[in-house]
Amino acid sequence: MVLKALTAQTTGALLFTSVLLHAPVHAQGFIDDSRASLNLRNFFFERNFTAPGAAQSEAREWTQSFILDARSGFTTGTVGFGVDVLGKYAVKLDGGAGRYNALLLPRDGDGDPAGSFGRLGVALKARISATELKVGEWMPNLPLVTADDFRALPQTFRGAQLASEDIRHWTLYAGEFSKTSLRNDSSMEDLAYAGVQSDGFRYLGGDYRSESKNTTVRLWAGELKDIYQQQYAGLIQRWSLAEGITLNANLGHFRGKDDGSARAGQLDNHTISLMLGLGMRQHTFSVGLQQVGGDTGWMRITGSGGIYLANNTFNHAFDNPKEKSWQLRYDLDFAGYGVPGLSLMTRYVKGRDVQLRNVDDGGEWVRESELGYVVQGGTFKSLSLRWRNSSVRRDFNATDYDENRVIVSYPIRFL
Repeated sequence: MVLKALTAQTTGALLFTSVLLHAPVHAQGFIDDSRASLNLRNFFFERNFTAPGAAQSEAREWTQSFILDARSGFTTGTVGFGVDVLGKYAVKLDGGAGRYNALLLPRDGDGDPAGSFGRLGVALKARISATELKVGEWMPNLPLVTADDFRALPQTFRGAQLASEDIRHWTLYAGEFSKTSLRNDSSMEDLAYAGVQSDGFRYLGGDYRSESKNTTVRLWAGELKDIYQQQYAGLIQRWSLAEGITLNANLGHFRGKDDGSARAGQLDNHTISLMLGLGMRQHTFSVGLQQVGGDTGWMRITGSGGIYLANNTFNHAFDNPKEKSWQLRYDLDFAGYGVPGLSLMTRYVKGRDVQLRNVDDGGEWVRESELGYVVQGGTFKSLSLRWRNSSVRRDFNATDYDENRVIVSYPIRFL
């Protein structure tokens, strides 16, 4: 049974702030362990719709983003206090109403992409020993809830979480999220699935990591109240086969069904995901296998990411009802050829047996490549440039497209 929410978040945040401001604590750890950076992210997105009769021929937007990530340490004492701040702001450089749908920017009332948007998120935190309580807004990266960071600005969630590493080899989690700010919106919205809203998402989780760090076991359970319940069991395993040669496996199983009053109707899903990667010095060859069972597609909060699925890509997760998919992927690190910082990824993913309304045995495929470079030293150290090129084809709707994304990021570190 999933643990109930930790506290009423608004009241809890106010009380937490009062304690932080008035408690007689020492600030040495608060300041010395702090870190802060401002990421300048320039994002160009162009998508050309190729299907005959497509309602729109092109989606194109270009933005300049500023993402402030400031995280304090903890004050000294039995109970340590701290605060994390995530500020995000994006400005439109290009993009009109006729080319909307790149989802970098929200849309104004006149239908034109907004000239700018942003948000300031704050999370207060307290720590006793190796147990931390966090209340506020942040970017979760959990098997059942993952913030989407594939556009100009990242998605954030508002909630409360308790995380503990007091038990050797284990990290335990319990929490609840009540609101989310989507990647192309500055407001907070209710959590939703299939167009139906929920009062909140509650979760419990436990990660076990072996002494060698080669084995990780993950057990999680959550519920989007009155919509769905979901459980996850995962295994991450790494083997060293010879010098410079490794084999990595990431196996996961999701099980989902309707919850409470079943606002989205009767739901049933079980999804198996496996990614195998063979690393041979600077080369990595990977195979992804994924199968979606039950009458419902894989379940996720609307707008959130799906990075815990093997065949999740920049554009699609191959998570339709009954869909079976496979992936071939190749990664190359050019450091082995004397060009550190340069990398290449290319993959092909194919899905079949898609079952949707008016669709029987639908098929689709995605081809994606990414060429990236990170400056290794000098004034512009850590500046990165990424070019992503994709093609998506389906035989069950008119959303075929070719796509290019160019992302330039420059993190400026203050602490």
